[in-house]
Amino acid sequence: QLQASGGGLVQAGGSLRLSCTSSGSIFSLNRMGWYRQAPGKQRELVASITTGGSTNYADSVKGRLIISRDNAENTVYLQMNSLKPEDTAVYYCAASPRRFGGMDYWGKGTLVTVSS
Repeated sequence: QLQASGGGLVQAGGSLRLSCTSSGSIFSLNRMGWYRQAPGKQRELVASITTGGSTNYADSVKGRLIISRDNAENTVYLQMNSLKPEDTAVYYCAASPRRFGGMDYWGKGTLVTVSS
């Protein structure tokens, strides 16, 4: 089970850190990631990270958002800097033990609202 937290209301240019904690070990979860869904839009991948630390980011967040994972704490983080109003969305964490394909486990979302 994945539990996301850390969302909230922030002004443009501000920062937030999202956390996603697993009820079990994430050591076997090859890929963990953050997705988001804005009102009226499809869910999109924001960032992902592998067990080995390889990361992948959506072009729209490169240089502003940083994903990291702490296997000892069974937690993946999303540090969000220089936030923009277009970052407003419900953010979901997800994971998979597989190297490829879709995510197998999803947490409930946490709302991030960026005011202009």
